[in-house]
Amino acid sequence: MSDERRLAGKRALVTGSGTGIGRGVALEFARQGADVALHYSHSAAGAEAAVQEIRALGRRAAAFQADFDSVDEAVSLADRAIDFLGGLDCLINNAGITFNKPFLNVSREQFDRMFHVNIRAQFFLTQRVVQDMLSRGAGAICNVSSIHGLQGAPEHSVYAGTKGAIIAYTRALAVELAHKGVRLNVIAPGWVTVENYYNVLPGFNEEASREDAKNSVPVGFSGVPRDIAALAAFLCSDDARYIVGQTIAADGGTTSLMSLISDFRNESGARFGAGYLPGVESVRPTEDKES
Repeated sequence: MSDERRLAGKRALVTGSGTGIGRGVALEFARQGADVALHYSHSAAGAEAAVQEIRALGRRAAAFQADFDSVDEAVSLADRAIDFLGGLDCLINNAGITFNKPFLNVSREQFDRMFHVNIRAQFFLTQRVVQDMLSRGAGAICNVSSIHGLQGAPEHSVYAGTKGAIIAYTRALAVELAHKGVRLNVIAPGWVTVENYYNVLPGFNEEASREDAKNSVPVGFSGVPRDIAALAAFLCSDDARYIVGQTIAADGGTTSLMSLISDFRNESGARFGAGYLPGVESVRPTEDKES
């Protein structure tokens, strides 16, 4: 089977699929043969537009609203998706909100909402979907975390906490369910340019973005939603049947780069090993000594 049809006959629920990564995932799953239930939290426009694109491909699709600040709405979303598609073979937990604030200024209300939306709703929605998957003894779940769950960034303690929680619970649940036919993995995206960047980053534009990425991301460019979507499709396909409980950073090498390296594009001027490894010479200039 070609890569373009590796999800033929699969039924998928993609949360947070009105914009950005989630929308890209929903469209990619349809391109690879899946029927898709899309979720949005507030504005229906993006999800409904994606529904029309998916139907034009000959696949079934519908959009469903749910506020993930409510566990009841998250579980109801799972029920509606299962009813619409007749069951779920794939779940992509992408929905989430981001937030940055100095640690000492974080309020209890802000903390609670972040954890409610990013982890609590996902956990109990997944619980309902797993019940459906276990009734058939098969399923694949891909949870979207972030490199914030792997590395530290100032003012992101709450957001990083939710993303780290996704990684931890997925790992534990993966080994609990693998022998029952349900696989779970995590994608931790790095810099993926999405619509929200233009709303929250002062002066953000494509030209400046390309230059910043060239200087800060080892691969030399930032990602786009389809980069994550293609990985999610693979992880939810039978081609990934032996991959269980893993967190895959799709970040252009960001988490692989040692933060102490100031410019990864040029050869280092340091010569560690000089004096005790053959062929390594010191770069320190020889000091002139008075005779």
